[in-house]
Amino acid sequence: MDLETRIRTSFARQAMMTTLQARVIDIAPGTVSIAAPLSDAVLQQQGLAHGGLTFALGDSAAGYSALSLLTPEQEVVTSELSIHYLAPGLGTRLIARGHVVKPGRRLIVVGAEVYAERDGEETCIATLRGTMVPVAATG
Repeated sequence: MDLETRIRTSFARQAMMTTLQARVIDIAPGTVSIAAPLSDAVLQQQGLAHGGLTFALGDSAAGYSALSLLTPEQEVVTSELSIHYLAPGLGTRLIARGHVVKPGRRLIVVGAEVYAERDGEETCIATLRGTMVPVAATG
């Protein structure tokens, strides 16, 4: 199975991402981008993108960037991940761009930036850093 098919097939099994209407928009070795629309269902009380959405997209983009460097017999799980919120999430969608900072056999250091898209412009609203742990694929 090629890289794009592997990532898209795995992503399609994520019920939470389906609920958020998230889509994989770019895949390359060591990088994956995911976008989700900003609808009323994912806004907080002030009309901004909820921090949970921002974190979920960043976590998935970072995780899939790690997975993109592993064999088909492997998956990843998040070991730890921190987020720094930088700006309000205003716009029509969020885009998370995950990337591998340092690959390893036992730990993969990852990062992600999350952008709010508004009127064709992107604003970085969060940055994430953490580690993913390779595990045996469950099928």
